[in-house]
Order: sequence, then C-alpha cells, then structure tokens
Amino acid sequence: MDQVDLSKNTLENIEFMVEKIKEKLKMVNGDALKSTNFSSDKYEELKEIYELVQRKNHFSPNEMQAIVEELGYLRK
Repeated sequence: MDQVDLSKNTLENIEFMVEKIKEKLKMVNGDALKSTNFSSDKYEELKEIYELVQRKNHFSPNEMQAIVEELGYLRK
C-alpha cells in the first residue's frame, strides 16, 4: 500500500480519506458520500474523523449515525 502524506491539504487526500471512511464503515449508499462534497477548508475536521474511523474495528449503530452526521456537517 502506498503511503499517503495526510499532512498536506490536497484534493487527492480528501478523496483518499473519504474512500477509506466509506470502506471501513461498509457504507451501502457510498454515492451519498463523495469527496467532491467536501471543501478543503474542512480538511482538518475530515482528517480527525478519518483517524477515528481507522483506529476502530467495530462501530455501534449510534457511533455510525454520529459519524455520518458529522460528515454531513462537513459537506459543502
């Protein structure tokens, strides 16, 4: 796997993080969460969610809902 430098606020990194979040959460409707919906001015917040999601192996329904809601707040 290629290493990604998430310290850089780039469109590629936003796309990478969104895709990894969708994979980890096993989102059925992944089209609802597109990297183009996120602005680079919310990069740090998106990165925090990405890091949280990557640390955990299991999510309760309440955690899933909270994560999806937070992602919704970050959308453009």
